[in-house]
Amino acid sequence: MAIFSRRRFCGSASAFLALPAFAAGDERGILVTAAQAAKLRSGAAPDAVRRNAGAALKAGPWTVTSQRPDNVSAGPNDYYSEGPYWWPDPKNPKGPYIRKDGERNPGRFQANRRDLGDMCSAVLALGMGAYLLGDRACGEHAARVLATWFLDPKTRMNPNLEYGQAVRGINTGRGTGLIDTVSMIHAAQGVWLLEQAGMLGRALGDGVRQWYADFLKWMTTSKKGLDEKKSGNNHATWWTAQVAAYATLTGDEAVKAMAWEHYRGYLVPEEIRQDGSCPREEARTNSLGYSNMNLDAFAVLCRIAGTNGVRLWEFGTAQGIGVQRPFYYLLPYLLHPENWKKQQISKFSADGTVWPGLAGVGLQSQRLLEAYRTLPRGNSPWVQLVDLVINSR
Repeated sequence: MAIFSRRRFCGSASAFLALPAFAAGDERGILVTAAQAAKLRSGAAPDAVRRNAGAALKAGPWTVTSQRPDNVSAGPNDYYSEGPYWWPDPKNPKGPYIRKDGERNPGRFQANRRDLGDMCSAVLALGMGAYLLGDRACGEHAARVLATWFLDPKTRMNPNLEYGQAVRGINTGRGTGLIDTVSMIHAAQGVWLLEQAGMLGRALGDGVRQWYADFLKWMTTSKKGLDEKKSGNNHATWWTAQVAAYATLTGDEAVKAMAWEHYRGYLVPEEIRQDGSCPREEARTNSLGYSNMNLDAFAVLCRIAGTNGVRLWEFGTAQGIGVQRPFYYLLPYLLHPENWKKQQISKFSADGTVWPGLAGVGLQSQRLLEAYRTLPRGNSPWVQLVDLVINSR
């Protein structure tokens, strides 16, 4: 595992722009290589990039310490969230919560989860603004945001998820909580873009990488992390995609190799059936949504492997099962969700879906690419970056 010096955070945000970060020359940038990123920058940046960067400049910084839950054992710097599908038991209001799959409890503690998502989205938006627009204000504000969330001892998040998706009366946290941190892939990509733009100083860049290295160690060694690794559904796929992204950012070659092998030896053979279905997703009350979410994870993982020079798109088991099957299995229902016959209790929206585009590029499939172009597109920085990657191939 790559090791980074633990420099104490001090000084103004502008101080972190004085020197280029240690890994600014790294060719591998999660969704893009340095050469691919340069191609993105050679074209005109879409208006959405400017809008997202402008909005991010007016927001944050965020911290897990600003809002805390009542009557829990988590410390002030511990990330805390509660499982969305768990509710008070009407037959035993003071007893353990009960599960209602697909029905979100609006009364659960959500502040840390919301702030984490907003922080990650902002870091990516600022990274895109810094790299694609050359806006130094984006670099300066990103430094404040990153230092507050990752480095300042008074406000930083501890690099673990011991208290993620807790269930009242049952546990203080579960491996399931790692689904909350999928957006940290976006922040990691933003950090890399800031470095490529020369707008993230060495101390801050090394400090954030050390945080990710510590979090990655927790993910791959703790009981909760290992539970998620073998969860057998989209959580395991997103666990692997996160591991691949964070290992790419930190330069951990051994962990990256483990992620590729986990895809070949566990995810594909355990999650995918001969017809391309993923039964664990189809058993849910929002089965189309979860099936779609799982394929996003598979596509992001395969894309990250590609930037690291590893081809996972074409891998197949001895039985001929590979990730191509679920892509083509789900595609007709993604385009016409009204034809999906399994349970979907919430309205399905494809505006944040990325897998047909990433898989279309990875597999050189015009069918997938044409389908991607018909989907409604959201304006989030992540969707905008994926659109840029696909349109500039």
